[in-house]
Amino acid sequence: MKKLFFLLLATFALIGCSSDDDTIYDYIGTWSGTYDGSDKGVWNIVVASDGTVNGTMHSDVNNENYKIAGHLNDSGELNASVGLPSDGSFNGNLGTDKKGNGSWTNAVPTPTRSGSWTGEKDKSQ
Repeated sequence: MKKLFFLLLATFALIGCSSDDDTIYDYIGTWSGTYDGSDKGVWNIVVASDGTVNGTMHSDVNNENYKIAGHLNDSGELNASVGLPSDGSFNGNLGTDKKGNGSWTNAVPTPTRSGSWTGEKDKSQ
């Protein structure tokens, strides 16, 4: 009887777990891509296991690097700032399909520039 109980318990536990549930582990690793708008260039970020995001935007127009720092939630929503101290934003969504997109702004150097970004997770991860 105990064996049957544990077998049923294990079955229900496995049924209750779904591979469709988003977790931060779907996003951990290195992501990179391009951005355009009133500036253009490349970006890369690293998502840590606690959702911390750190990376860099490199402007092809000004030949400068800008720090990206922020947080990613379990659903892939990215909220980050650009610059140190914060001079802009780098927001959007990373998907479990390993693709991401969003918008950015940067007030340094003036005038404020903005646009959109796209990218993907490093294929080796």
